[in-house]
Amino acid sequence: MLTLLRSKLDEVLRAVAPLVLLSIVLQIAFVDAPLGDFLIFASGAALAVVGMVLLFAGVDIGILPMGRFIGAELPKKNSLTLIVGTAAALGFAVTLAEPDVLVLAEQAESASTGRLSRELILYVTGLGVAIFIGLAMLRVVFGWSIKYLLAGSYGAMLILTLFASPGFIPLAYDAGSVTTGVLTAPVVISMAFGVSSVLAGRSPVADGLGLLGFASIGPIIAIMLLALVL
Repeated sequence: MLTLLRSKLDEVLRAVAPLVLLSIVLQIAFVDAPLGDFLIFASGAALAVVGMVLLFAGVDIGILPMGRFIGAELPKKNSLTLIVGTAAALGFAVTLAEPDVLVLAEQAESASTGRLSRELILYVTGLGVAIFIGLAMLRVVFGWSIKYLLAGSYGAMLILTLFASPGFIPLAYDAGSVTTGVLTAPVVISMAFGVSSVLAGRSPVADGLGLLGFASIGPIIAIMLLALVL
């Protein structure tokens, strides 16, 4: 455990160091913020480092192995509905817990002065992810070409962009970008690896990768459909 924590601490420090160093340079050369505000930033950065270390360690210890185990066990039940339903349910659940999605939903509610509620954005985004992760699992099971799925999905997305309300388009594309975060990515990828590992003639690399790009289309389409409804 200590070895893992030290490894994650090294990774996080290397990732956070450029931001902290740049902030220090800006503080000294240009910004000159009050000392109290800068100390708050420094303490917040330290807390973020601790939190990221624990989060990434938790992902490695628990989420990735469990995702692979679930993915490997589901095909043994001989139920396509169970595989797709479980994948969709997990996609919906992790989207609601994704920190980036929570921030976006709160900002959307604030920017729209409450006309778009936080819960509405969360649930619509989660539904979009759930549907497309379910389709992604069908792709893994049947070996569908990712090229055709991406082409069709992006085509539908671009067509909807032409008709959706301009106020919703930026929100839709932001929703697509924030869904594939620190929780969704390991769950989706590890589950796809688990499913493909027990299916004859499947390659975890070919079947398990590309799903995040596909899943991120779901929220974009879902938000733009919401715009058409509203």
